[in-house]
Amino acid sequence: MSETNATVPTQEDLDTLSRQLGRPVRDVVEIGARCVCGNPLVATTSPRLSNGIPFPTTFYLTHPVITAAVSRLEAAGVMTTMSERLQTDTELADRYRAAHENYLQSRNAVGQRTGVGAVPEIDGVSAGGMPSRVKCLHVLVGHALAAGPGVNPLGDEALEGISEWWDGEQCWCAGAWDTEASVPSRDLSRHTRTQGLTPDELEQKRAERRAAVEDNK
Repeated sequence: MSETNATVPTQEDLDTLSRQLGRPVRDVVEIGARCVCGNPLVATTSPRLSNGIPFPTTFYLTHPVITAAVSRLEAAGVMTTMSERLQTDTELADRYRAAHENYLQSRNAVGQRTGVGAVPEIDGVSAGGMPSRVKCLHVLVGHALAAGPGVNPLGDEALEGISEWWDGEQCWCAGAWDTEASVPSRDLSRHTRTQGLTPDELEQKRAERRAAVEDNK
C-alpha cells in the first residue's frame, strides 16, 4: 500500500476491523494508524454517522492486543493519577489542552476530506475527557497513534506504559483475532446502544455497570 493512500480503508481493512472488534464496523472513513505489517490499529470514524448521529470519537482504538494492554493501565488507576496531575502541573495541562485542540482540528479535517462537513452539535467537544480530565485511555492512545508522538502527552505516556505488552516496532497481530472467522454481520455488543450518547451519558452507563458488578460480588 502506498504512502499516499495508506489511510484509505480497503474492504480487507474493514473486514479486519470487524474481526478485531467482533462486530460490523460502520462509518469508518480512514485508517488512523497501522501496524508495521499493515493491519489497522486505529479506525477513523466519520464525525457524523450514516444515521445522522454526531460522533465525537474520531480515533477508535481497535487492535485487541493494544486495547487489552490499555485496559490494564485503566484497571491500575492510571486515569485517576493523570487527572490529578492535570490539576497541579500547568505545563502538562497546557499540552493536554493543545491535544484537545488538535483533536478538534483533526476531526474537522476528516469531515472536510470525506465530504461530511462541519458537525455543529459536537463543536468544541473532543473525547477521552480532554481538555481537563482523563476518562478513557483508549481514546488518548488512539489519538496518540493517529497523530504521532508529541501531540497528546498522556496518550504518549500510556503508550510507554504498555510497552511491556505492545510496542510499535514489531507486529503483534498473530493470534490476536481469528483471521479465518466469518466477518461479523450482526452487532451484539453494547456499541449500538451507546452510539450518539454524550460523554456524560456514557460515563453514567459505565457507573451503572460498575455498580451492578459491585452489587453482585
